[in-house]
Amino acid sequence: MVVDIVTKREPGRRVIVRTYTGPWTGDDMLRPEFTELESWATDNNVKTARWFRIYLDKYEIGMPADRRRWWASIEYKGKIRAPPARIETNFLQPQLVASVTFDPKVVSDRLVFHGLECWLDWRTKLGEFEEAGPTREVFVGNPWTDPSAKSQIELQVPIRKAGAGS
Repeated sequence: MVVDIVTKREPGRRVIVRTYTGPWTGDDMLRPEFTELESWATDNNVKTARWFRIYLDKYEIGMPADRRRWWASIEYKGKIRAPPARIETNFLQPQLVASVTFDPKVVSDRLVFHGLECWLDWRTKLGEFEEAGPTREVFVGNPWTDPSAKSQIELQVPIRKAGAGS
């Protein structure tokens, strides 16, 4: 398996979202939120696609761990009826991302996260790119029940040309 960092244009995606607030507790941390989203989508015949685990407050200096926010998000296709209050709908804007796709059984996720972070630090120092949004893990399906979803994790960091503004 070749693991490399690529830049690409990610399309916009409509998602259903459950927010978790609290510290990172491991890979199963957002499982209840994803389970609720998947159950609602199944019960309402919603066609789903990619799953996103999004770190909203990754770099907020001084943010207490128990106040950090994370999104469990599942992309949906077609029209949907209004979900219950605990489930929101949102739109992930189309944007440029730095992306790495890897199998955590072959390449350590820590290595990928730190490698992408180092790559972005250097691209920022060289005046090429800067971070433009929260980091997200992308799965092709349910990583707890679909082995192929867990074996092809895509890590994305939204970026923009350096000096391009917000």
